[in-house]
Amino acid sequence: MVLNAPEMLKTLALCTAVAFGLSACLANDAERGLAGAAGGAVIGGATGGSPVTGAIVGGAAGYFCRDLRVPGCVE
Repeated sequence: MVLNAPEMLKTLALCTAVAFGLSACLANDAERGLAGAAGGAVIGGATGGSPVTGAIVGGAAGYFCRDLRVPGCVE
């Protein structure tokens, strides 16, 4: 299934939001990155997108959430 631009943006936004939510409860950047990658891959696949893209976006969101000072992620 090929996604058009609005569907892809919606999928990426959903993956990012879930990755940030998952990343808030973990102790370090590596744990948050792994949780974000796992969540992003699952959501990417479930929404018809690419699990690899979801994992990349989710992993990056999880890893960098503390650096970006996302509420709930800052230790």
